[in-house]
Amino acid sequence: MRRWAAVVLVAFLVALAGCGSMTDVGMDGTPASTPGTTGDGSTTGTPTVASANGSLSVHFINVDQGSSTLVVGPNNETILIDSGDWQDDGEYVLEYLRDNDMERIDHLVTTHADADHIGGHAAVIDYFETEADGVGAVYDPGITSSSQTYERYLDAIEEHDVTLYQTRAGDGISFEGASVDVLAPPDGYVANGDRNENSIVLRVAHGGSSFLLPGDAGPEGEEYLVDEYESALNVSVLQAGHHGSDTSSSAALLDAATPRLAVISSAYDSQYGHPDEAVLDRLTSRSIQTYWTATHGDVVLTSNGSAIEVATQQAAPTSPLELRDGDSIAPGSGGAVQTRTVFDVGGETEPIVTDDGSDTSTATATPMSTPEDTGGDLSITEIHEEAAGDEYDNLNDEYVVFENSGGEPLDLSGWTVADAADHTYTFPSEFTLDPGAEVTLHTGSGQDTETDLYWGSGSPIWNNGGDTVIVRNEAGKLVIQEEYS
Repeated sequence: MRRWAAVVLVAFLVALAGCGSMTDVGMDGTPASTPGTTGDGSTTGTPTVASANGSLSVHFINVDQGSSTLVVGPNNETILIDSGDWQDDGEYVLEYLRDNDMERIDHLVTTHADADHIGGHAAVIDYFETEADGVGAVYDPGITSSSQTYERYLDAIEEHDVTLYQTRAGDGISFEGASVDVLAPPDGYVANGDRNENSIVLRVAHGGSSFLLPGDAGPEGEEYLVDEYESALNVSVLQAGHHGSDTSSSAALLDAATPRLAVISSAYDSQYGHPDEAVLDRLTSRSIQTYWTATHGDVVLTSNGSAIEVATQQAAPTSPLELRDGDSIAPGSGGAVQTRTVFDVGGETEPIVTDDGSDTSTATATPMSTPEDTGGDLSITEIHEEAAGDEYDNLNDEYVVFENSGGEPLDLSGWTVADAADHTYTFPSEFTLDPGAEVTLHTGSGQDTETDLYWGSGSPIWNNGGDTVIVRNEAGKLVIQEEYS
């Protein structure tokens, strides 16, 4: 990241967009070597995954036609990503932060300079610098705006002498208890420096859960993400880009990210038609459960690393094509959030119910079940995640080897193998592994035999930088959960 000198900020920013001569530095001013970045500052193309310790929550704040997302780490470290539209001047966001007892914003991220994303920046900085415990640092992609909203934001940074970093792909935000990787914009930008396309894109990971927050990235921004990171984009949760605009959340991005759940932030009666029906169709075709701040209100996702609890202010449809059947809810109304569902990062999403079958709004996220006695002893003897050469041309050199180390034959019919992003393979019917026998599950295609099975995937499954192999029996019970890095 590149630190900007606040004393010359206003005059200097106009010429910043093409500047590449500044030095990448970390938060302490030393040369950066951050998650997702090599020692020389180049991107690795593989976002990192944090081991889970405690809970991380991601709050999608209902700000009407705008966007604001709050991330709170296991030790109450905070990231505020955008602050809503200029018309409410930060009122909705500040009310939410105060109601949730936020005393400090450690990291304030400007995804891009549009006024529906930075509308409350000046107010947030002023409040936390004068009435609370301050703002640690601000992160900006460096593409300017001539709006008064942007000027007020810069003035607040200068007035309170807040550290400002120009932020690029390959940077990482130091955040205790989670990995926060900056995936975009790249050096040199895309789309001739278009603000939306060059939004700061974050991937936040906590244990086996992960969140992709793409700002207003559109076709070219998403194309860059898919080309640069491919299957390493896989996440549990996607914030739909550009408020659900038809130019974002493309089929290519959804197929690379494979989210289980999506969140859309926009107004109920958006003048732009957000969320667009084409986006809702794409989400529906992939069975992605979807929450909309306009009907669900504030959406809070809490992860303990193996399960994500979903809480909203208001119950509403989550089938994408039925979102508009829900009642609208105004920002700042509706009361506290209530738990609606809990899903583990390797299983199916299910409503929380009591013993009598009724819904409950007081349950909390629970960890994945522990491996159970299955009548045999399946184990992993090898994970070969890095195929030789071009992995797309050599998919069968990416494989996992399983062994039956028990004393009885093990019927694997209907058992599944999945990664942390829920790509799932199902063992063939009547496939049995004899005692002491091994079987190799290859990622690519081929003819199944007693010793070799083929996933049939057209792209790599297992992340070279770390992933989790999750095996469940035919009843869906967890048998193996093995992480590698």
